[in-house]
Amino acid sequence: MLQSRLHDLIALADEPSSAKRRELLRGVTDLFFTADDHGAVEMGLFDQVMGQLAGEMEEAVRVELAERLGQSAAPPPSLTRNLAADSIAVARPILTGATPLSDADLLHVAQTQGQEHLRAISSRAHVPSAVSDAIVARGDDDTLGVLIRNEGAQLSRAAHETVVDRAAANPALHEAVIDRQSLPIDLLNEMYFVAEARLRDRIMARNESVDPAVLEAALAAGRNRLAARDGALPADYDAAMHELGLIKARGRITPQALASMLRAKQTSLFLCALSDMADIDFHTARKILERKELDGLAVVCKAADFDRALFLTFALLILDPSDEVMGKAKAYGELYAALPRESALRTIRFWRLRRTTGAVAAA
Repeated sequence: MLQSRLHDLIALADEPSSAKRRELLRGVTDLFFTADDHGAVEMGLFDQVMGQLAGEMEEAVRVELAERLGQSAAPPPSLTRNLAADSIAVARPILTGATPLSDADLLHVAQTQGQEHLRAISSRAHVPSAVSDAIVARGDDDTLGVLIRNEGAQLSRAAHETVVDRAAANPALHEAVIDRQSLPIDLLNEMYFVAEARLRDRIMARNESVDPAVLEAALAAGRNRLAARDGALPADYDAAMHELGLIKARGRITPQALASMLRAKQTSLFLCALSDMADIDFHTARKILERKELDGLAVVCKAADFDRALFLTFALLILDPSDEVMGKAKAYGELYAALPRESALRTIRFWRLRRTTGAVAAA
């Protein structure tokens, strides 16, 4: 009965009137939705007729068709592929809806269409990893933000690394990246030094709940990535390390000795000693010093079990007088006292990643 009715409609396909052909398309579409289990032959006929008619219709008609098919569990496949690659007004209901598109279909759109199509795909309830990777490769930062806010989007390790690299240069992406639950924990901790204070607190909170097995896997995954990223060591690095060895041999390496090095502007020696006593790498210590990262300095000092007075001494020596550090000393001291040592130790494990990768050759 259904096929008979469909053939009757097909017989009207030669109707030259645009209005009549629009009515015909709606009639065929209505007929399509009268049943949920079309056989292969019926589906082929619907696909052919609806596709031919839709291709001859103006955009508004194709939008109406796409909106209807966007809710179908099994729309005509060829027609759906064509609509998904149509103008964004037509494609959006197909790309964002429950329409079952194959991974290959989504990947084709992701590789050939513009940013609005990519954003529509990025908002689907489920985005396969290969498609997400293509979006990361081609998408602008606005598109990337839509994708990473969608926990239903699966991203490979490589895509997550690219996301973190992109986010480091764009503060608008920081919160979305840090809040992404599937972000590997080692990559989350790379965001620490680029994020604002409230987001750093979220990173610290995530670190407290990491399962030990997940932590070890994350540490292993991060080592290769960090091995050659930090740049060259300073020209006096070897000399500073030699001097540090002599000081240690004489038993004179103490937390207070670090303050003397910093006060004497023996920067490389101070950084070598700090990285040795806190068991972090030279590059991380240098980053904290150069950027005047008091939050990071607090984590390092707390993990190394330095007392609050020493932390404040470092802060006074690192910051410029213009920073009004004396007036802020009480706040810095309270910040340090409020930081649990366990939290500092969990976070610093990620900063110790680089220490296991081997030194980069001195400049």
